[in-house]
Amino acid sequence: MGLLLTFSAFAQQAPPAPGPPPALVKVKDDLYIIQNQANNMADLIGYGGNATALITNDGVVLFDSKSDREHDDLIAKLKTLTDKPVKYVILTHNHGDHTGGAAKLAAMGATVIISAADRANMVKGNEKFIPDFGYIGQAELTLGGKRAELRQFRGHTRGDTAILLPADRTIILGDLLTTADTIPMIVNYGDGGSWSDWANSIDEILKMDFDNAIPGHGPMISKARLIELRTKFGNIMTRVHELIRAKKTEKEIQEALMLEFNWGFGPSAGNIAGMMQELR
Repeated sequence: MGLLLTFSAFAQQAPPAPGPPPALVKVKDDLYIIQNQANNMADLIGYGGNATALITNDGVVLFDSKSDREHDDLIAKLKTLTDKPVKYVILTHNHGDHTGGAAKLAAMGATVIISAADRANMVKGNEKFIPDFGYIGQAELTLGGKRAELRQFRGHTRGDTAILLPADRTIILGDLLTTADTIPMIVNYGDGGSWSDWANSIDEILKMDFDNAIPGHGPMISKARLIELRTKFGNIMTRVHELIRAKKTEKEIQEALMLEFNWGFGPSAGNIAGMMQELR
């Protein structure tokens, strides 16, 4: 769903086979990203989005689950880090490239958690696996003395989860943030996303105390870089509003955004019609 739905036409055109399997990227001694190496559409469809593992003496907390087909490789990679089981899986949102492996992890004994709003999206979408637990607003999880602070936002979907890991000074943002140019940032209007609320959410997130942000797709970035992206997409929204008031067509708006911001082509082109309704 989500990015995968947006890219369904791409998938139907028999995209290239994914590249090498995802790699472990060390963030801190106890924190690792299972990250696709090519960060392109073929890898997204084949492997899913980023997953992040917090290693504790009492087990692993996994943030997102990659795809169903990636499960065995994900477990093998975790076993190179610890012999402890996955105790919790925190899903940043309801889209299949982030939730696809959750059913198998639940079958292994992990507790799967998602926001109540995005759990409702999964129910609406008749997903085969739906987590038993959905939180509202905020939650806190501690395992092995390590704390994860969960907060619900609206942006990419109506119920995105951002996870702050205070000890590691790192925040996990799911698809509230993508950093790979080949996978442009979008909101999913069908699942309650909103560009205006995305901006408000990032403003709130930037008030938090962290150094690094882990996206749903692409490599980790600094807080300073997140501020730059917030500014860029704020400028995009302002420009769309100006172009709407100038009575420009969808095609003319797309051409302007591509020229001025290098955004509005490929998957992001599908956001422009919704933006024209939202940002009038």
